[in-house]
Amino acid sequence: MNIKKIIVIRFRRVGDSVLSIPICSSLRKTFPNAQIDYVLNANIASLYDGHPDIDHVITFEDEVNKHFFKYIYRVWKVMRANKYDVIIDTRSTVRTLLFSLFSLLTPYRIGTKKSYNLFFHNYRIDNHSDNSIDMVQHNLMLLKPLEKEADVHYCADFKLYTSEKEKQDFRSYMEVQGIDFSRPVVLAMVTARLAHKVWNKEKMKEVLCKMIYKYHTQVIFNYVSNEEEFAVAFHRDMNYDKNIFTNIKANSLRDLCALTANCDFFFGNEGGPRHIAQALNVPSYAIYPPGILKSVWLPIVGDRYLGISPDDCCSDEQQQAGMDYHQRFNLITVDKVWNRLDLMLAKYLR
Repeated sequence: MNIKKIIVIRFRRVGDSVLSIPICSSLRKTFPNAQIDYVLNANIASLYDGHPDIDHVITFEDEVNKHFFKYIYRVWKVMRANKYDVIIDTRSTVRTLLFSLFSLLTPYRIGTKKSYNLFFHNYRIDNHSDNSIDMVQHNLMLLKPLEKEADVHYCADFKLYTSEKEKQDFRSYMEVQGIDFSRPVVLAMVTARLAHKVWNKEKMKEVLCKMIYKYHTQVIFNYVSNEEEFAVAFHRDMNYDKNIFTNIKANSLRDLCALTANCDFFFGNEGGPRHIAQALNVPSYAIYPPGILKSVWLPIVGDRYLGISPDDCCSDEQQQAGMDYHQRFNLITVDKVWNRLDLMLAKYLR
């Protein structure tokens, strides 16, 4: 069949959406003339402005998501306005099944295999049972049914784009705020969206001090508005080290991309900003808390993108099973982090 229109349903948060981009990139390479639409929460849509592998970003505001009947009407309008040949539902929740319900004549209604989506999706893929492969590969498995139509060009790379003007404008702002680009610049995430995912504060301080002392780095703390108090207090606890900057603020996701693109390295707690760094080809080292599988959430492992988790520090599952969350997180020590981070900094901070 001649595939003309495709809709990819993602929603969720920054990291989830970034790691789903390979679906769109693979579709673009496979069906270069098709229209590719990407469904996202409105607050993260700006990340994909001008993305070459996405034709339209279809956004859902919080107000619509929180009001069930408004949500139903919005889904109905989207599906009524477009005759899609392919629906790729990356989430396959009760709510996202509505996209397929309103378009049951779509030849390819593809979703993650769930107990309740047999009627809605005519292709149900078991793509989350194997934790030995990363999230990008999980997502790409959803394209398997399309091999009936074409030689699918699987693309595992995920990329974000920031214009040269955006990058230069933010670089000028960083210079005004005191950044000296003759020295290395590291973007550090010392906070996290969920407090329990934040690595021990004292350990983080020790690593940052080593980094500043050995590599003469300038460290910019990345945070969102509700994390500012924590970041500023963290800086205060480090005696307002002049090499640390909490005055450089990314007020939007476009600003965060421009900020990240102007940095030489990313270090800190795992989360969406780390995925953004990798999507912009910025070397990164992340700390993964208990329960967040590095094998799943760190795609394309190599010497440019690395991380550490409690599983790297203790491979004995029974021993870890006898520990509480705090004890497992404490398996990650300063020395274990620094041993590999030091090698990366020596390579990338030239």
